[in-house]
Amino acid sequence: MTKLGLVSVGFRRHFLRLLLTGLSIVVAFLLFCLLSAVHKSFTAGVAVAGKDRLMTRHRVSIIQSLPMSYEAEIERIPGVVDATPMSWFGGIYQDPKNFFPQFPVKPDEYVRMYPEIRLPKDQLDAWMKTRTGAVAGRTIATRFHWKIGDRIPIQGTAWRPKTGGATWQFDLVGIYDGANKETDTTQFLFREDYFDENRVYGKGMVGWYGVRVADPAKAAQVAKAIDDRFANSPTETKTEAEGAMAQSFADQVGNIGLMVGSIMVAVFFSILLVAGNTMAQSVRERTAELGVLKAIGFTGGEVMTLVLGESLLLACLAGGLGLLLGYGLVPLIGKGLKNFLPIFFMPGRDVLLGAAIVLVLGVLSGLLPALQAMRLRTVEALRRGG
Repeated sequence: MTKLGLVSVGFRRHFLRLLLTGLSIVVAFLLFCLLSAVHKSFTAGVAVAGKDRLMTRHRVSIIQSLPMSYEAEIERIPGVVDATPMSWFGGIYQDPKNFFPQFPVKPDEYVRMYPEIRLPKDQLDAWMKTRTGAVAGRTIATRFHWKIGDRIPIQGTAWRPKTGGATWQFDLVGIYDGANKETDTTQFLFREDYFDENRVYGKGMVGWYGVRVADPAKAAQVAKAIDDRFANSPTETKTEAEGAMAQSFADQVGNIGLMVGSIMVAVFFSILLVAGNTMAQSVRERTAELGVLKAIGFTGGEVMTLVLGESLLLACLAGGLGLLLGYGLVPLIGKGLKNFLPIFFMPGRDVLLGAAIVLVLGVLSGLLPALQAMRLRTVEALRRGG
């Protein structure tokens, strides 16, 4: 019999115990896939943040506004390529639970600032020509079955139109896609000039500025120069990397990375104990068999390899199955959660991390039993087995 055959024989010795241990490992890696997708949902904004982009907001709080005149001032600062204003609209479409982000922006500047937003040129041209024009991300357009040419009513909460009432009317002239999975395609964007001219109050003010710098390596110096420019003014600024701002929003929910990491460490430590105990019991039950192998010429190293092989085989089969099932289930679960977590997928690097954890689990769970098997003396093993 080959060594692989010996591994498989030991592997099948106690089927029920093996099955239960394997199912525990499968569940652990299913959980790993789901938590990986949840973590990505809350940190996607950080991942796609441009290294050459800064965000300039009010020094006290992002809910306080900045003058529109700051745009030209910021663009005159050395190292700044472009600046574009953005504001939070916070309107309601049909029902308050239909939440999605809405921003008044300058169309041409916004598309240049965020090249990951893929909007066809003809639709951008239509947006530029249509005062009440708006574009929506593919996800939100699909969710509400919007198509180009639709009239979209958004009920203002804080921002009311001069026409009276609370409803703003927008003409959908474009639907944008993302350059990658992490691009947010749930946004509703409309023209800043239309918004500014037709709101009841706040004219001439914006929420914050997106700023592109020429050299990402000098972003910190440019940020300081922007804040120094408006120091001691009635509306002082705070400028930070776009990723830092996105991270601050994610941190309002909590330290997602720490929470996910803590859960996974606890789960895999428990699984390590379960798998290690399974392998230890298997070695104890096969003491006589291991003694026979040594008696017919197997070295301690070869016996150790057989036990480790069983442990790795168990971890790879069960862990691999868990990863495969999890990777397949995440998109299905994501469809059900798209209204709450629009970005929900398992990154490729986490698949590789999961594969590495499978191998580590296999080695660690079988290491101590394998060392015990290697150190067994032939006579003692045969006596204990008898």
